[in-house]
Amino acid sequence: MSKVLITGGASGIGYAMAEAFAAIGDDVWITDVDPAALKDCPDHWNKSAVDVSDEDQMAMLFETVAQKWGAPDTVCANAGIAGPTAKVEDVTLADWNSCVAITLGGVFLTAKFAAPLMKHAGRGTIIVTSSTAGQYGYPNRAPYAAAKWGVIGLMKTLAMELGPSGIRVNAICPGSVEGPRMDGVLEREARAKGMTREDVYRGYASGTSMGSFVTASDIANMTVFLASDGARLVSGQVIAVDGHTENPDPKV
Repeated sequence: MSKVLITGGASGIGYAMAEAFAAIGDDVWITDVDPAALKDCPDHWNKSAVDVSDEDQMAMLFETVAQKWGAPDTVCANAGIAGPTAKVEDVTLADWNSCVAITLGGVFLTAKFAAPLMKHAGRGTIIVTSSTAGQYGYPNRAPYAAAKWGVIGLMKTLAMELGPSGIRVNAICPGSVEGPRMDGVLEREARAKGMTREDVYRGYASGTSMGSFVTASDIANMTVFLASDGARLVSGQVIAVDGHTENPDPKV
């Protein structure tokens, strides 16, 4: 049984990851900034209310994890926020800083505190959640795209830095994921472009060669594989689970 820590695990992709690891018998520990959402998660999961952009809270989290588990086998640095949907000239510095602090800074802090535990154990896997926005860019989502590009650069660096200690690091890039978070993105983008939500949805789907959104479970399944012995020499890789995005700027 492996020990798996997942940030942003009380909903969406993180929740699906936790379910997938628990289904194969792993011991799961999730964090989330929303204590109420954590209460709705299964009782047998370990849970911590944590703001991933707060260094003191993250230090305390990993101290608690170390006391109970020692080193986690897998850490999924998944927490992030969508940030604003706006033209770059309309994005406030506060919104930029908030998105980058959580979406990129949270991954940095997760790795910062996970690495010493894994180094001591001589093994471990860190899986970071980026986005296809971190591969192609994303009009009207400057903070989010910048943060997700940064996540990939951080992952590449961590893979080189931590590999000699037996630690693998990879990034998953979800495409458009069915669920409440993407629903909000679609609605905001529809307003910004003067389109209907349905037209924006079709634009996203038609921008993939498989003509489909993905599900949180699709992402979770890839995460389980990357954490497994079947991926023992997979490190430093950017793996898109997106139905093959051809057109990152949906047009109708």
